[in-house]
Formats: sequence, C-alpha cells, structure tokens
Amino acid sequence: MTYSELMHWIIATWRPLFFALAFLFRIATLIVSVSHEKALKKDGAIEYGATNSRWLAVAHLSFYLSVLTEDSIRESPVNGVSVLGFVLYGLSVIMLLTVMCLLGRLWTVKLLIARDHILVEHPLFRLVRHPNYFLNIMPELIGLALVFHAFATLVIGCVLYSLPLAIRIREEERVMKSRFVAYR
Repeated sequence: MTYSELMHWIIATWRPLFFALAFLFRIATLIVSVSHEKALKKDGAIEYGATNSRWLAVAHLSFYLSVLTEDSIRESPVNGVSVLGFVLYGLSVIMLLTVMCLLGRLWTVKLLIARDHILVEHPLFRLVRHPNYFLNIMPELIGLALVFHAFATLVIGCVLYSLPLAIRIREEERVMKSRFVAYR
C-alpha cells in the first residue's frame, strides 16, 4: 500500500467513524440530561430560558450537520489541523465529563434550578465562570470543525452559535445571582 493509498484509507475510514462516535457521544449525554431533567422537574425544579434552550439545541445540531455537509463537498487531508481539532475535541469531552461529574444530578443541557439546589463551589467553577460553555461546547465545536477542515462552518457556525449561547449565559448569570448570594 502506498502512502497515498494509506492516507486515502485513513480519511475514508476514521473520519466517518469519528463523526459517528462524536454524534453518538452527544446523543448519550443528551439521554443523561433528559434523565436528570425529568427527575429534577418531578422534584419541583424550575426551568428558565426554555425557548433559548431549543435554539441552542437547533444551533448545536445545525453545526454538526454543517460540518458533515462541508466535509462531504470535498475530501480534506489529514494533517496538523485535523490533529489539532481532534486533540481539542478530546479535551472538550474530558471537560464535559468533568463538569457532569461535578454537577451530578444537577447537570442538564437546560437551565434548571432545583428546589434543593446547592451551589457547586469547585475551583473549576471559580477559575472559569461557565466551564461547560467555554471548556466544553466551544472547544467541541471548534475541534469538530478543524478535524473536518470545515472552515466556513467554523467561522459562520461559531458566530451564529454564540448568539443563543450569550443569551443563555446572561440568563444563567441572572438566575444564579438571584438565587445564590455566594455566586456573586
């Protein structure tokens, strides 16, 4: 097998597999989120920004589909950009799993405040105000776009995604400050 044939095989095999695994991972985290959401709401949790949560879900799915579309238009090389994207995506997964563990049953993709909600004061949340957004979601999307050399999606998608994300962050800040004195 020549180098060119090997690279073609790698591109043809691992990239679709990587995309499928990334998508399935997001589905798995969504299942966890829905489970937590149902339990929290059953116990009287209040949801804030429901419309914005739907927009964030649409933006996230659209970003993934845009990456897939952009990748299907051309076969981009596996190079340093792809490797950087893969590493960034991998780090984002580690951060998501960390945040999920730290928040436990309180972690959802929606903005829910439980009746017995306790402010998590782990150093990560003091170091980075919104680690789920800044250490998981944005690096995840940037990493995914870099893996597939989806540069149009990277630029346009991140700008479009940042709109509902900024609204979510403002809403979360407002809710958390009104609920927890220590959050300020």
